Amino acid sequence: MKRFLSLAALAATLVSCESNSPEITETEAMKPQKIVVYQVFTRLFGNTNTNNKPWGTKEENGVGKFNDFTDTALEEIKKLGVSHIWYTGVPHHGVIGDFPEIGVSSDDPDVIKGRAGSPYAVRDYYQVNPDLAVDVTKRMEEFEALIARTHKHGMKVIIDIVPNHVSRHYEGKNNPEGVKDFGADDDTSVEYARDNNFYYIPGEAFQVPEPKNGYQPLGGKKHPLADGKFDEVPAKWTGNGSRLAQPDFYDWYETVKINYGIKPDGSKDFEELPAGADSLDWKKHYEFWQGKEVPDSWRKFKDITQFWLGKGVDGFRFDMAEMVPVEFWSYLNSHIKNTEPDAFLMAEVYQPALYRDYLFNGKMDYLYDKVELYDTLKNIMYGHGSTDYLPAIFESQRDIEHHMLHFLENHDEQRIASPEFAGNPWKAMPAMVVSATVSTSPTMIYFGQEVGEPGAEDAGFGDPSRTSIFDYIGVPQHQKWMNGGKFDGGQLSENEKALRNYYSEVLNFTRNSPALMGEYMELHSFNRSQNPAYTNKAFAFARWDKSQKLIVVTNFDEFQSVKTTLKLSPELLKAWKLEKGERELKEVMFGKKKTVLRVTDTGAEIDLDFGPWESAVFEVK
Repeated sequence: MKRFLSLAALAATLVSCESNSPEITETEAMKPQKIVVYQVFTRLFGNTNTNNKPWGTKEENGVGKFNDFTDTALEEIKKLGVSHIWYTGVPHHGVIGDFPEIGVSSDDPDVIKGRAGSPYAVRDYYQVNPDLAVDVTKRMEEFEALIARTHKHGMKVIIDIVPNHVSRHYEGKNNPEGVKDFGADDDTSVEYARDNNFYYIPGEAFQVPEPKNGYQPLGGKKHPLADGKFDEVPAKWTGNGSRLAQPDFYDWYETVKINYGIKPDGSKDFEELPAGADSLDWKKHYEFWQGKEVPDSWRKFKDITQFWLGKGVDGFRFDMAEMVPVEFWSYLNSHIKNTEPDAFLMAEVYQPALYRDYLFNGKMDYLYDKVELYDTLKNIMYGHGSTDYLPAIFESQRDIEHHMLHFLENHDEQRIASPEFAGNPWKAMPAMVVSATVSTSPTMIYFGQEVGEPGAEDAGFGDPSRTSIFDYIGVPQHQKWMNGGKFDGGQLSENEKALRNYYSEVLNFTRNSPALMGEYMELHSFNRSQNPAYTNKAFAFARWDKSQKLIVVTNFDEFQSVKTTLKLSPELLKAWKLEKGERELKEVMFGKKKTVLRVTDTGAEIDLDFGPWESAVFEVK
């Protein structure tokens, strides 16, 4: 039975150390609150077109705009319980299509994935994707207006920054005064130099990868630039680190790797952090980097993030952060925090052994909990996993639980409702309850998840089960909720409306429950050892703070009900100081169940009667 130190207790400890600080009353202090992130693929959100032609143009399949995020749309997102919106795909990335009114020509289909292009192959960091604007000459103004609308509705704005790589066709047409393009001052005669922005393959020209599995750019449709060639001399290293002039088809061939002062032999060409830096706050990290010589790429990305903070962006999602040295993150994130101390910084790191380095030395706020929690919950939803694996995950993350972003969908993962995954969106509801309530960490959902979007369309590049990030396409379930711009769910079935309401109840409860920012104790192991009727398809734990005590119970079983008793561990009874007797417990997340808690000299237990996929949160008063 393990416990996490509550944020409230930690805050109290820190406050007590400040003996000269004025007393802060509870009403004056900002109470800790769960964060809920809504990831939305900006290009797809407002698209009402239902043609869904594979490899279709935006004229054929439609494209969403910044302006589609109306006040009504944003208010409905807010009502889900959302605190932050991650607008995916905002910076100008590679795209097939000309924009003559702004002097932007089409990218080459030979080095673009899909027709609409990958949002992770950024072409110009100082401008937004012209596809997203109604008036491309005022595209930045339209995004600034979206930032303002989002803030008006009480939510914060997150955008992507992709420091590991940029588009093969990077072209900074909107650089602020004094800012030079990536590679503008590079010495291309050498593989590596510290202040080069790219790595080079001197004496060799880039060659387009040999296609596999019958692939043809744009699905074989004609385009004047689709000739199997792309002019790049000398060739650059590819984004995933390939050092070949002709990368493999499955390499990130549409991108080029950024040089952060890591030599080709892996050694570092910059000053490293001192011993003990992991215990220092961002202010000390910021001080450390003052006056230090750093690689040019570091300064370029510092300038980029400062530019977007100046536009009103509240934080960043960093793509593939573990492929960039942690010292750079210390430098970048401490500069971001120096400008905006409350900036929200989340990142992809998929190696658990690196989590603490990127959190404490790299000064990230939040990391994806993909490899441990998401993958385990996915296996349970598949039907061949066990909840017995969950306690060890939460125990191993005791010191970092607040920093591990929980999710069940994002743009990289399969849609829950797809037949390749769960095939039924309701199958994920126990996992959603656990994911959202088990820790103090943020919860993230992906647009369409809340209405059971299966990602079944063949958009062109890539396979169904994931909503395409590469092509112009509609998102059918989401379009039903949009209802032609009314954003009222008018075309959803009753079952789909119920699903969205379920998400809303879960997320709003987590936002407003003080216990979920408090302490945790798992009850699973105790019940598995004491009660044969409590199986590895159930999971139970306690959450509490000084004002609220909760018991969370879930049943992951698709077919079997749970009719047994949940035993409270001696450790929990001691922590809660429960008096002997019998009391009624009300379910407080959904408000549909009641049960009885009995406390005797020999222990305490709660009656459970749960159907398949059912969850409940009982409050103990």
